[in-house]
Amino acid sequence: MALFRDTADVSVRPAVPGDDAVITRVQLRAWRVSHARALGAEVLESLDAAAVRELWAEAITAPPTPAHRVLVACDGPRVVGFAATAPAGDEAVEVLALEVDPDHQKGGHGSRLLAACVDLAREDGARSISTWVLDDDPAREQFLAGSGLGPDGAERPLSDAGAPVERRWVAEI
Repeated sequence: MALFRDTADVSVRPAVPGDDAVITRVQLRAWRVSHARALGAEVLESLDAAAVRELWAEAITAPPTPAHRVLVACDGPRVVGFAATAPAGDEAVEVLALEVDPDHQKGGHGSRLLAACVDLAREDGARSISTWVLDDDPAREQFLAGSGLGPDGAERPLSDAGAPVERRWVAEI
């Protein structure tokens, strides 16, 4: 006889030392799926995983301020996604990163991460939240629109002329 749970064993928690390895793995896998057209497979394959992991380890263990946060989404004991936030001026918080492992997308992990980011931003007195979306990422745009964010017209190129552009999405919280 099979046993079924009424609710899934899913959660969001602050990242802890050691989560940097899985955060790096999730980020690189997610980027290779969602940004392949915009950035190109060659650029994505050339990313230095060790350097990325070092940056996440520092963000977790030595954030610039207490308002800089890294959160992870868990499916049971397994980390399947993450988000990072930082203050963005007076009464605003920016979601610097929000990624879910491609094998675990469409399971509510991204929504739980974003909701946790909003809750923490409100606790810090923020009145708005923002994030940047790389061109040619319709899935992320659909997710953000469904979560109440929208583009505000601001944009920035990733590098020199001809490079992909990111557009800012915002919401009042």
